[in-house]
Amino acid sequence: MKGIKLLFWMAVGLLGAAAIGVVACHRGETLNALWLVTAAFCTAAISYRFYGKWLETKIFMVNSMRTTPAVSRQDGKDYVPTHRWMVFGHHFAAIAGPGPLVGPVLAAQFGYLPGTLWLLVGGALGGAVQDSLILFASVRRGGKSLGQMVKEEIGTGVGFLAMTSILVIMVIILAVLALVVVKALAESPWGLFTIAMTIPLALLMGLAHRFLGVGVGGVTLFGVAGLLASVWGGQYLHVYPAVEAWFVHDKIWIAWAVILYGFIASALPMWLLLTPRDYLSTFLKLGAVGALAVAIVLIQPAIHMPAITAFIDGSGLVFAGPVFPFVCITIACGAVSGFHALISSGTTPKILDNEAVIRPVAFGGMVTEMVVAVMAIVAACAMEPGQYFAINTPIANPLNLVEQSAVVAKVASLTHFPITQETMANLASSIGEKTMFGRAGGAPTFAVGMACILSKAFASSGAQALWYHFAIMFEALFILTTIDAGTRVGRFLLQDLLGQVWRPLGNTASWLSNTLSSGLLVAAWGWFLYNGVVDPNGGINSLWPLFGIANQLLAVIAFCLGTTVLLKMGHRRVLLFLTLIPLLFLTVVTFEAGWMKIASPDVRIGFLAFAADLQAKAAAGALSPAKLKQLPALLFNARLDATVTGVFLLLVAAILLGSLRVWWQMLRGTRPITLKEEPMVLANVAD
Repeated sequence: MKGIKLLFWMAVGLLGAAAIGVVACHRGETLNALWLVTAAFCTAAISYRFYGKWLETKIFMVNSMRTTPAVSRQDGKDYVPTHRWMVFGHHFAAIAGPGPLVGPVLAAQFGYLPGTLWLLVGGALGGAVQDSLILFASVRRGGKSLGQMVKEEIGTGVGFLAMTSILVIMVIILAVLALVVVKALAESPWGLFTIAMTIPLALLMGLAHRFLGVGVGGVTLFGVAGLLASVWGGQYLHVYPAVEAWFVHDKIWIAWAVILYGFIASALPMWLLLTPRDYLSTFLKLGAVGALAVAIVLIQPAIHMPAITAFIDGSGLVFAGPVFPFVCITIACGAVSGFHALISSGTTPKILDNEAVIRPVAFGGMVTEMVVAVMAIVAACAMEPGQYFAINTPIANPLNLVEQSAVVAKVASLTHFPITQETMANLASSIGEKTMFGRAGGAPTFAVGMACILSKAFASSGAQALWYHFAIMFEALFILTTIDAGTRVGRFLLQDLLGQVWRPLGNTASWLSNTLSSGLLVAAWGWFLYNGVVDPNGGINSLWPLFGIANQLLAVIAFCLGTTVLLKMGHRRVLLFLTLIPLLFLTVVTFEAGWMKIASPDVRIGFLAFAADLQAKAAAGALSPAKLKQLPALLFNARLDATVTGVFLLLVAAILLGSLRVWWQMLRGTRPITLKEEPMVLANVAD
């Protein structure tokens, strides 16, 4: 049996290596998408089986008999022992927001190769290590947050800076996530109906499981059946105009609804809404991604985008910036995402009932997200490149034929890919839209690519409109589950800080403290969300780079903590490749990208250069009346983005320097090495 297993894993390794070689070296006109999917699945399987297992047994030395915080601190609200599949469902739903869908699609402007390589290397060697290490550390420390652990393991001063940095960064991240949801659901009754129905379904699942004794299998069957019925029924809302009108709302209304939902989800007990809804959402997420994978295998679409495009120099049509460092900033989730560390030290350690579940939840969830992100690249790059760039090129009035003609000319001249207005009109007609010009942001592009692949595999081309709107709804659901979990984690962080001002405010068992903290946090990210919604440039263009930088700076903080914990555990020999190389790489990437976004003289990259250019044009009378009306908002947003980025960089630089000082003292023997783990209590004794 061992020989058969060895041969099997050797075959998987060789197949994966061959697939990566083909993906990296192919320079023909098209590439079979199966090579990318094969590379992703093989990388995920090998890294999970061997690297993840090695971390679990040799580095973490997990103990399945050791009581977890979910058991020892069970309170029925935040600390709730939960079935392992529900834990995985919650964790994966929480970490897999817009990043694995939107980021890879935007980065496809560089070609399919840079994003794919970053996903495979970053996901297996960086993201999966970070997620597993932080979850392990939090479980061993009573489910404490990332900021609290930094304070205890590295020092009070560094910990305070970390808690402040994490909270501020979290506000920006949640605002960007919410903005993507708002853009996806505005004027989309089908999507809004389906997502709204997941709330009562989740409430019924939570109540039935907790009070009626219905098992996981029973509530799963009910929830999945209800979810499928909601997805199917949403397409028929137009038959009942009065009902449909309940679900047709503009961006501002949707923004307020998302803000209200975030507040409620963060304050209610975990078992009532958050865990069952995230668990339910995971079925749709993995089901849709699984269907996409099957479709790719069945039709084997060709990758039309080149391996590398001319835009690696920073002159991109989708967004400006060179391939390095911006591919690593644009693609965070799926490779390395600091937001994952917040979930791994926030909600997940408080519901995980056994240390043996750490690998499948943290490492398994990360490499699964990596596969999802690679399939997002496939969906974007299987499109005709001319269509991809026309969809993502900014345009003031997408329905104006003259402006459409200008976009077509611009795309054709700069990319040399064929594209016509007629082609774009046919594309829009096939998916039931008025136009696809100027649908920037990544989500519509992924939906078009996914719809084309699924309609070819499972139905006639006439079903493209159905699949397109399903994909839009699927993306919004994908992201909303990250907002509710993220808001709850942010509430924990805020309570940590407020508790240092007045101890009762840090009491997570207090409804008053929970409600106040949830309200303050939601008000903070809600303010940024509202400004993004009313931003003349659409918000996503300026906030997404800020989101990427903030996300990766969180990862720098997480790796600082991880390095400290491993050093205290005596794992000095493995520090270099386990945490220090990812830490060094992310530090270089984020600080270079952050500095470029602040100080680059290129008006398409630098926030301050953009503001100065606008002011100069206004002084010269070169702005249209409409642009002059927008000028105050544009200048405010650009300067705010530059200020926020600078604050992020300064805070994280201070944390990094403080961590280096502590490591040096421990290595020299001038600082006592004390792990802050809670005392071990065997599960059978606790029971």
